[in-house]
Amino acid sequence: MTTFKKVLSESPFPSPNQEEDSEEEAKLKYERLSNGVTDILKNDAASCMTVHDKFLALGTHFGKVYLLDIQGNVTQKFVISSVKINQISLDESGDHVGICSEDGKVVALHPQFSRSNYKQFVTGGNKLLLYERNWLNRWKTVVLHEGEGTITNIQWRANLIAWANNVGVKIYDISTKQRITNVLRDNVSLRPDMYPCSLCWKDNTTLIVGWGTSIKICAVKERNPTEMRDLPSRYVEIVSAFETEFFISGLAPLVDQLVVLFFVKENTEQMVRARPRLDIIQPLPEGYEEISSDALTVRNFEDNECRDYRLAHAEGEPLFYIISPKDVVVAKERDQDDHIDWLLVKEKYEEALMAAEISFKNIKRHDVQKIGMAFLDHLLKNGEYEVAARKCQKVLGKNMELWENEVYRFKEIGQLKAISQYLPRGDLRLRPAIYEMILHEFLKTDYEGFATLIREWPGELYNNMAIVQAVNDHLKRDPSNSTLLTTLAELYTYDQRYDKALEIYLRLRHKDVYQLIHKHNLFSSIEDKIVLLMDFDKEKAVDMLLDNEDKISIDRVVEELADRPELLHVYLHKLFKRDHHKGQKYHERQIGLYAEYDRPNLLPFLRDSTHCPLEKALEICQERNFVEETVFLLSRMGNCRRALQMIMEELGDVDKAIEFAKEQDDGELWDDLISYSIDKPPFITGLLNNIGTHVDPILLINRIKEGMEIPNLRDSLVKILHDYNLQILLREGCKKILVADSLSLLQKMHRTQMRGVRDSICESCHATILPSEMSKSFSVVVFHCRHMFHKECLPSQGTVSFCNICSAKRRGPGSGILEMKK
Repeated sequence: MTTFKKVLSESPFPSPNQEEDSEEEAKLKYERLSNGVTDILKNDAASCMTVHDKFLALGTHFGKVYLLDIQGNVTQKFVISSVKINQISLDESGDHVGICSEDGKVVALHPQFSRSNYKQFVTGGNKLLLYERNWLNRWKTVVLHEGEGTITNIQWRANLIAWANNVGVKIYDISTKQRITNVLRDNVSLRPDMYPCSLCWKDNTTLIVGWGTSIKICAVKERNPTEMRDLPSRYVEIVSAFETEFFISGLAPLVDQLVVLFFVKENTEQMVRARPRLDIIQPLPEGYEEISSDALTVRNFEDNECRDYRLAHAEGEPLFYIISPKDVVVAKERDQDDHIDWLLVKEKYEEALMAAEISFKNIKRHDVQKIGMAFLDHLLKNGEYEVAARKCQKVLGKNMELWENEVYRFKEIGQLKAISQYLPRGDLRLRPAIYEMILHEFLKTDYEGFATLIREWPGELYNNMAIVQAVNDHLKRDPSNSTLLTTLAELYTYDQRYDKALEIYLRLRHKDVYQLIHKHNLFSSIEDKIVLLMDFDKEKAVDMLLDNEDKISIDRVVEELADRPELLHVYLHKLFKRDHHKGQKYHERQIGLYAEYDRPNLLPFLRDSTHCPLEKALEICQERNFVEETVFLLSRMGNCRRALQMIMEELGDVDKAIEFAKEQDDGELWDDLISYSIDKPPFITGLLNNIGTHVDPILLINRIKEGMEIPNLRDSLVKILHDYNLQILLREGCKKILVADSLSLLQKMHRTQMRGVRDSICESCHATILPSEMSKSFSVVVFHCRHMFHKECLPSQGTVSFCNICSAKRRGPGSGILEMKK
């Protein structure tokens, strides 16, 4: 974008205080042209200006035209007339300049070679004249319009010429040589010479008309050929028309919006003039929306009329020139630097930083890091220490010098804790002294925070031994502080002094002790600390010892736990559950341990162990009167009658006795059970309910004494009969199934044996079964499996009853032999 130098202390833009008060950011910024224009206007007055991307052309009241560079410096001067220059026109290339003055003189210039040749141009006055050169290089003049007063403004775009006179605005099509519209002036009470018409082409077919306080947007469109008749091929449609609050001095397009220069009267009766305004508006079909509005302090604005202001704009660029008799001001869209300026003035530092980061390639006056530092200053000034510390990572980045300076600044305000968690700790790091300074600060006031930093910071950031010494110094004053002890263990671990770390963890019963042992393979260091580990967490300790049996042997563990039988039992129990044979030499010892500490698992142990001495187990169980275990051992040793006797006499549990008798399936045990139960009605009830499928109930019923009261006898007898009927039904059903299956198989066998046998070959000699001469005698053996042999081909003729082939394939012999003779 083209830039302009600001050379005057007096700015046409609202003051910084006004911008601070405004909650909305301005859309445009303003600058005056250089001293060259200022010098011209000291003794003259600007009347009009035309803008090209190569240069500017400024006309004055004294009939002079100045060609200026983009910065406003004078490059050429032309004296055209002694009266005011009304309008300057440029061709698209900027090589030719057309000038008309108040006395009706028209001059065409080439900036480089003085006089030049136009092929076609128009002039105003009381007539609109079109000048064209013919093939003889002579001018041909055509009157396009006359009779409606003085023509005050002409704008030519492509094939369309628009002009304004006292009546309204006309548009002429050069290509068809037809006038296509007449837009009448709305407020005829306003003098045309005091409130002239402003014309502006937005594009080749859109004309914007501003007159008095009204604006009309006119679109030139092609007429449907079927509607033409005697009408022009084009017509004009007013797509938007609305009234404004002030008088219009100039118009310019800005994409789909309009830039409007307004002349303002603050007091209509006294005709007091105010500063002109430059507004950006959004046209609507029947109105408009104001986007922005700026009051401009141009020189001598108190003496200016509406006709004294002009608005010129650069095609394709958002540059707007406000021309007044004693001042020329440039308005242009605010760039990203301007946007950042406004954000900083409004103390929106975070937004300014974000805008600078997004547009860092385009900003020229601002630096991302400087904005970030200003943001940090602002946060610290407002006491937002935590936010400032968090933003340091983004603002300071990889600049270690800035980081260290910022850390010392946080120290000065007593906020080292705030910045601690955001310090660099990756590939880029500060000096160790910085980290040690922060650790010492936490150690003085916050043990928990100190512990957190030790866990989070890599040990390479600081001098580990110096921090260990500092922690030990604090432990002298508070030797039982668990936070400090845990942190010290972590420091020892980083320093590979694992024995000291392990000792602290065990002392604290810390959960990380097992992780430490596994991670650093410290099994040799814990051989004499097994009891401590078990006291801390039996389950984890046992699992660890069993998982690492190759590093700490079973014998070593048993030796260490010899004086702690309750812990020894836990270890051996888990060992037994994992493998019934690994600890077999300790099974005798385990009997007493189970009896002492874990009786519920004693019986399962006795059942599963094959290395347990039964006599020793029986002795221990009898000493402790463990009936169930004693019963199991007696039955396992073969003394089932004594076991049954204990169940009946000591447990008095008929169901268990019956279950035991069922398991052993011994008739003598049933007799003993019936004999013991015969005088005990509850036992008899239990037997009646349960022995029906194992022992004939009659044996029990015959032995019941007459007159004995037996609880629920009727229900028991009903159950016996029901079970008996059920057995009968099952037997009958099985018999029917057996008979049906036998009959079916018999029929299948009969059908198979009745089927004919196809002539085939002998399975032994592979010759045909039947001889070629049927008159000779022959003998053939055919098995039911369909294999056939010549009788003389079978071994041990006359005694073979099985098919050799089927027997060899283990399919079973062919049953039955059919012998054919002739």
